[in-house]
Amino acid sequence: MQLIGSAERPLVIGTRSSKLALTQTKQVAADLEQRGLKVEIKTFTTEGDTNRASLSSLGGSGVFAAALRVALLESRCDLIVHSLKDLPTLPVPGLTVAAIPPREDPADVLVARDGLTLADLPPGSRVGTGSPRRARQVALARPDLDLVDIRGNVPTRLGRVKGLGERATQMGLDQGKAKEDLDGVILARAGLRRLGVEAVATDTLSEVVLPAGGQGALALECVAETLERDEARILAQTLRIVDDEPSRLEVSAERALLRYLEAGCAAPLGVRAKLTWGNAHPETPAGRLDLTARVVGDAGQTVEVSGETTVLLGAARDQREFALAAAEQLGVDLAQEMLEQGAGEIVDLKASKSGAPGQAGETSANREQSPTSLAESATPASPLLNPNENKENNENPAAERVAKDLWGE
Repeated sequence: MQLIGSAERPLVIGTRSSKLALTQTKQVAADLEQRGLKVEIKTFTTEGDTNRASLSSLGGSGVFAAALRVALLESRCDLIVHSLKDLPTLPVPGLTVAAIPPREDPADVLVARDGLTLADLPPGSRVGTGSPRRARQVALARPDLDLVDIRGNVPTRLGRVKGLGERATQMGLDQGKAKEDLDGVILARAGLRRLGVEAVATDTLSEVVLPAGGQGALALECVAETLERDEARILAQTLRIVDDEPSRLEVSAERALLRYLEAGCAAPLGVRAKLTWGNAHPETPAGRLDLTARVVGDAGQTVEVSGETTVLLGAARDQREFALAAAEQLGVDLAQEMLEQGAGEIVDLKASKSGAPGQAGETSANREQSPTSLAESATPASPLLNPNENKENNENPAAERVAKDLWGE
């Protein structure tokens, strides 16, 4: 028997071929190799990489994930590294997010010419972003800016900023491709940090823009059934160690809200969960999980909600399940509050108002998409965010057994 991750049977990690995707996959691979696994990286092309239409017109959520998941289900790789914000929130039978490494800062940042901040940009300045979420929130603070829809990887976007063409070329942008036609662009700090170019950011927008759900986090996704095989025992143990419980709790709350609203990464909706540690229970660490969400209509109409819950963290499986359930319930509660305040009338949020978890009625959380349809759709369903989620409705018993293995007894 050859163990997955051994020299005889390396772990094959699949990823997109963009500079950022490849960089963050290499960082994950290096971490796994330090933990004793032998790793190989294999790149795949997704629709989001080849179709140059705007992300919102493509449906946003899922355009970067479909081809990777097909490769995973066809056993062309063992594990996929996703940017978690790019994953849809519906389950794909048989797939599981086995680990979420520690999350990077999820804030959005401005990269502007001449070191300008958002407040310093002259009226009429042209600022690029491919995200309606970013554009509409920035427009609330600076309605006098010209917000331009853009596409492309990080070097391409940096090459659009006046004065940053040379820097973009150094990052791999083809000579002469830097347009330098914008006064600034809005990007995720996490991506710049992983690429080693965080210094180009001229302003942090955390007070202006709520990030996308899951922004700053990576998701290590694999076939659930694989992890219960004897040849994957070292891999499963390693992924348990890599998984960061605070990060999982934060993104679980964020994605539960998105899932209830059926809102993808192209929706003009920002959401941020933040776990703060407390000392109420010295033997079992207690934390406060705060969640804020904001939706902005095309005319500037805004609905913003916030709430909090207490979570107990610990190694015991039941403690982890209770903490995850509390995080997800917080997301559902705030999603319902947003609908009550009219969020569904401001923007197109296809939420099932009668189907909160534990109630009668169909919700996006208990619908599944056939794995075969991933090859036919640019917006496939996503895996369960964590192995324990929605066990009653999961039709894949292997995923349920793997959940028990990963989280321990």
